[in-house]
Amino acid sequence: MVTQRWQTRAFAELNAPLGDVVAGQAKLFEALRIHTVGDLLRHLPRHYLSGTELTDLATLEEGEHVAVMARVERIDLHEGRGGSRGNSRQPNSRLEVTLTDGHGRIKATFFGRDHTVRWWQRGLSQGVRGIFVGKIGSFNGHPQMTHPAFVMLDAAGRVVGNSEEKEKIAELSRSGLVGLYPATAKLKTWTIAESVRLALGVLDGVEDPWPAWVREQAGVVGLTEAYTGVHRPEGRSDVERGNRRLQFDEAFSTQLTMAYRRAENARQSAGPRARRPGGLLDAFDARLPFTLTRGQQETSEEILADLARSQPMQRLLQGEVGSGKTLVALRAMLAVVDAGGQAVLLAPTEVLAQQHHQTILGLMGELGMGGGVLGAPEHATDVVCLTGSMSAGAKKAALLKVASGEAGIVVGTHALLADHVQFVDLGLVVVDEQHRFGVEQRAALTDRAVAKPHVLVLTATPIPRSVAMTVFGDLEVSTLAELPRGRAEVTTTVVDAGRKPAWVERAWERVREEVAQGRQVFVVAPRIGAPRQAQGTESEGLGVLQLAEQLGSGPLSGVRLGVLHGQLAADAKEEVMGAFARGELDVLVATTIVEVGVDVPNASMMVIWDADRFGISQLHQLRGRIGRGSLPGVCLLVSSAEPEAASWQRLAAVASTRDGFVLAELDLAQRREGDVLGASQSGGRSTLRLLRVLEHADIIDAARAVAEDAVRRDPDCGTPGFADAVLQTNLVADGDWIDRS
Repeated sequence: MVTQRWQTRAFAELNAPLGDVVAGQAKLFEALRIHTVGDLLRHLPRHYLSGTELTDLATLEEGEHVAVMARVERIDLHEGRGGSRGNSRQPNSRLEVTLTDGHGRIKATFFGRDHTVRWWQRGLSQGVRGIFVGKIGSFNGHPQMTHPAFVMLDAAGRVVGNSEEKEKIAELSRSGLVGLYPATAKLKTWTIAESVRLALGVLDGVEDPWPAWVREQAGVVGLTEAYTGVHRPEGRSDVERGNRRLQFDEAFSTQLTMAYRRAENARQSAGPRARRPGGLLDAFDARLPFTLTRGQQETSEEILADLARSQPMQRLLQGEVGSGKTLVALRAMLAVVDAGGQAVLLAPTEVLAQQHHQTILGLMGELGMGGGVLGAPEHATDVVCLTGSMSAGAKKAALLKVASGEAGIVVGTHALLADHVQFVDLGLVVVDEQHRFGVEQRAALTDRAVAKPHVLVLTATPIPRSVAMTVFGDLEVSTLAELPRGRAEVTTTVVDAGRKPAWVERAWERVREEVAQGRQVFVVAPRIGAPRQAQGTESEGLGVLQLAEQLGSGPLSGVRLGVLHGQLAADAKEEVMGAFARGELDVLVATTIVEVGVDVPNASMMVIWDADRFGISQLHQLRGRIGRGSLPGVCLLVSSAEPEAASWQRLAAVASTRDGFVLAELDLAQRREGDVLGASQSGGRSTLRLLRVLEHADIIDAARAVAEDAVRRDPDCGTPGFADAVLQTNLVADGDWIDRS
C-alpha cells in the first residue's frame, strides 16, 4: 500500500525502513549506511563469480572481510599435544589449508578439538573448489584467513561439503553467478544475500515508476528486472543491464529535480535591474586603482545581463581563493542599487561578515558613505553590517537604515534572516560559501521579497563540470580561474616527519623567521585533542591543544600564539580570529575552522600537521589562506605516511600544482561522490550510491535530456513517479548542497 507521502508503490516500498524486511537485523546494516529497502537493493555485489571462476587472490587486502572462491591445494593436520580434556575451549589441533587460484596462494587456518578439526578436514577434501568467507589477516608476512566459513562445490557447482553455515553460504550460489557483497565483521555476505532475497520479494508486482516513453528513450530495462539482474543474474549481461538502469535512475532523479527547479524559476518574476549609465557602478569603476582581469570582466557581463532580465538570476560563481569573486559580486550589488534596489551579502561567520564589510568600504571609499552624509558623492549609498554581537543601539541604527532603504548594501550573518529585518526592495542576495547555509535559511531571505530576488552564490571550492552539472544543475555556472596580477606565489613542500625529523625542526625555525620579519603563520591540525592512544607521542596524533602546548613551551616559545577550534564559545572564536586578523597574534594554531574565514594578507606561511589526514580539496582550500597579499607564501605539509601510501601521493599532487580545478578532478576520482557532495561527512545518506560522475558522464547527459523532455511533457509534475523522484531527491540530498528555487 502506498503511504500518503509517496504516490507510487515503487517509491513507497524502496523508502520503507529496512526493519520492515529484516526485523532485528537492521542495526547491523547501519555501518554500511543502509537504512531503507532501497539502500539495501542498491548495495550491489563487489564481485561476481561464475561456477568455474576463481577469485584473484592478489586483489585481497589485509583487514578486508571477503568471500573468495578458490581450490584446496593442500591440507596439513597438526594434532595438538598436552591439551586439557576438561577445558573445551582449549584447542588441541590445527588444520592448515592452502588455497590457490592457480597463481597465488593463501592459508586458511582452523583450530579446535581433534574430532572437530577432522570433521572440517573431511569436508574440505570433497569437491574441486570452495567459497571461503572471512577476514584477511596475516601471519609471518603472508595473507591468512582464520576460521573462515566455507562450502565446497563439485565440478557442476553443486554444494558437496560444508561448515555449519551451509545453507546460508549456499545462498551465494543459487543463481547463474555468485554475488559477493561488501560486508563487515558482524554482517556476512551470505546474510546480506538472504536479506536482499527478502527485499526483492516486496517488489513483486510493483509497477515501474517511469512511464514507458522514459524507459524507451533512455534505453533501460524495467525496475524489477534491473534489481533481479544485479542480485540474481543468470549472466554478465543481466548485471550490465541492471546496473545501467539503476545508474540512470540516480542520474534521472537528480536531473529531473534540477529541470523542474529551472522551469519553476523561469515562471517566477523578478524586478529587472538593468545597468544604469552614469550611476554608482560607473563611479565605482572609475575609482578602481587596477584593471579587472579578463575573467572578472566576462563574468561581470554575464551577471549584469542576468540582472537585466525579469527572470530571477540563479548563478553560481566559483573561483580560486583570491580570484576576485568579491569584487565581481560587489559590482553586481552596485548595479542593483543603481536600479533602485537593495543587495544583501550573507556570510557564514561574524568575522567574515565584518571583513567583507571593511573590504567593501575600502573599495568604495566615499561612495559607501551614504547619501545623507555631508560631502558624500551624489551616487553614494550606505553600506551597513548586521551581526548578532552588535550592541542594541548599533543594531537598531542599522535596521532603520535597511528598513528605510538608506542602506543599499547590507552585509551580515544569519542575523539577517530574523523576521524583524525588513527591506524596502530586496533585489539581490549574494551568498558567500553557500554550503555553510541550509535550504531554509537561504529561503528565509529570498521568500520575503515582493518579487523574487536575483541570487548569486559564491564558492572558493573548485567544482568539476560533472559535479556542477549533477549538484548545481539548477544554477548557471560562471568560473574565475585567473588570479589577479600581483598575487603572491605560494610554494608547497611535503615534510617527511617519519624519516627526516630534522625537517620538522627546520619547519619551526622557518616559522620563527617569518614572525621575526613581522609576518604571521597558520598551523593547522586535523583534530582538537590527541586520541587516547597517541597521547605523548612526538610526531603523530597531536591535536591542536597538544601541538599548541608543545610549540609554546618549545620551538615557538616567546611567540604570540593563539588557539582556535570549534569547541570554543562563539564569542571566544570571534575574538581569537579577530585578534589574528588585527595582527595581535603571530601564530594561530587551529583546526580546519580557518578553511573559510579571515583574510589576513600578512599571513605568509602555513604548516599543516598530519597533512595526510586531509583530502586534496581541503588541503588546497587551507593553502588558500596564505599568499593573499604581496608576500610570497610557504606551505609545509607535515606527514609521517609511507611514501608508497595513497595519502602520500595526495600530498605530492597538492605540492605539484596550485590549479584547484586539476586538484578537484583528482580529488573526485579518489573519493566517493557522497563524500564530495557532503552527505557522508555528517553520516547522512547520499543521492549517489552507484553513479560515478566522472565515469558516467554519458548517463548523466542522457538523463538530463530525458528530464528536460519530461518537464516539457508534464510541466506541473503530475506524473506520480516524477513527483516521487523530486520528493526523494529533496529529502535525501544533503541540504547544504541542494538549494530550493
